[in-house]
Amino acid sequence: MSGGARLHVVGAGLAGLAAAVAARRAGWEVALYEAAAEAGGRCRSFLDERLGRVIDNGSHLLLGGNRAARAFVATVGAGDTIEEVRPARFPFRDLGDGTTWTLRPGPGPSPLWIASPARRVPGTRAGDYLAALRLAGAGAGERVTDRLDARAPLFARLWRPLTRAALNTEPEEASARLLWSVIRASLLCGEAASRPLLARFGLAATFVAPALAWLARRGVAVNFGHRLAALAETGGRVRALAFAAADVGLGAGDAVILALPAHALPALWPGAPAPGPQRAIVNVHFRCDGPVSLPGGAPFLGLIGGTADWLFPRGDVLSASRSAANDLARLPPGEVAARMWRDAARALGRPASPLPPFRVVKERRATPAQTPEACARRPGARTGAANLFLAGDWTATGLPATIEGAVRSGFLAARLARGRS
Repeated sequence: MSGGARLHVVGAGLAGLAAAVAARRAGWEVALYEAAAEAGGRCRSFLDERLGRVIDNGSHLLLGGNRAARAFVATVGAGDTIEEVRPARFPFRDLGDGTTWTLRPGPGPSPLWIASPARRVPGTRAGDYLAALRLAGAGAGERVTDRLDARAPLFARLWRPLTRAALNTEPEEASARLLWSVIRASLLCGEAASRPLLARFGLAATFVAPALAWLARRGVAVNFGHRLAALAETGGRVRALAFAAADVGLGAGDAVILALPAHALPALWPGAPAPGPQRAIVNVHFRCDGPVSLPGGAPFLGLIGGTADWLFPRGDVLSASRSAANDLARLPPGEVAARMWRDAARALGRPASPLPPFRVVKERRATPAQTPEACARRPGARTGAANLFLAGDWTATGLPATIEGAVRSGFLAARLARGRS
């Protein structure tokens, strides 16, 4: 890195924050810009006035194998805000027949735990799990259902919910290769890599506020209200950033990371791929009449056969989440809340009426559709300009569009930018 060089990071979502932290830690001077009035992007928390509680825009579950996210949290000093479920367990309830079970990955890096019926989904055999190895040889154009039998007993109770949770796409459309990347880094690596990780006090308290404080202590402040209008590029390099308020010129050794949503790129950078179809995630937060306890004191609960995919309690707030939810996102909030609460009440043994106070959060562009076609369009971190790089969970990280993917993309873009100078 040449003396006085500065890295300009545009976008203070999770990918941008990760890039800024990595660059500052490596010695860069960093300028961070954000169009909105707050950081975090789709990873945010806010005070809901009706509920009187701080809630997240969505419920996120990390895993022990998410090394980049864990490194980011540790760097900014927020490790104590993560609740690690030890030993790893994933409780489920089938709303159709009332069956309950807990998937319990075993210790060590081998999948020998599938030999124990007590660790498996009821009615399944060890060989059913080994079918996941078929994903390893999937071609770039293959979908999950091209490799896994949708009629198999395990499909509805594990492969479908896992695909929806990790890829935000139904398995009939989802990339088999992307699902394999998740399984390879978690279930096939044993209990430690599969441990669920929960943000104890919310997403902002784990990922956003600590990162902003870490950066501020090192002289990096976020320039809020800075919406990028254009890039000035000549001679294969970005020379200036044109914001609505003013232009920012770049020095000879400066670099730029665009950590923006995919749909914002085509207007700024002619080489950017057009954004493909998006998939929604819908969350409903219910304020109950007292602290919520799931069966067996579980930290979360997966639901099969209903509208809600997952339930997450935090104090007296119960959050119900549904991925791959484009159809649900089109419904009125009251209907969405009623459907989700019927599932939650049934799982908890509570009355379905009256409906508790609620807040519906619809992230209509939560992630791109994680299809083979969409994966083929994901760009890498490098661009045609020597000092311009991309970050975002939608870039080609080899992972689905998740928190882990966002952080990994920020780290990669910062490393490439530093190596260029």
